[in-house]
Amino acid sequence: MMDNADYNKIFASKTKLLAIMIIKEFSKIPYNEAFSVIRKQIFRSSTSMAANYRAMCRARSKAERFSKLSIVIEETDETLFWLEMLEELNYIQQEILLDLKIKTEEILKVTSSYRKMLKD
Repeated sequence: MMDNADYNKIFASKTKLLAIMIIKEFSKIPYNEAFSVIRKQIFRSSTSMAANYRAMCRARSKAERFSKLSIVIEETDETLFWLEMLEELNYIQQEILLDLKIKTEEILKVTSSYRKMLKD
């Protein structure tokens, strides 16, 4: 049975890996002014998601954990928004976007459930 430390370690790794995947995939795309703006935003939101999840794992109180987790959820949702924008603009291969969206949605669902549990 997994305890919170195992769960947190797994999801800290998942959020970091997702940010790395986004940076690697989107760094391959040649410069385009419109894409460049979105790329900067998704780099910021995905790395913030990962960094704040890591900070949440080291929270000193339930209130701090809840606060950091709320930031993770907000940044994950923003990352999903930028992936949806890229999907509609056809800047990235659909297979790559689908994989990134699935991973992002999984993190969003799990962290939202975790926050709900902390609230109760």
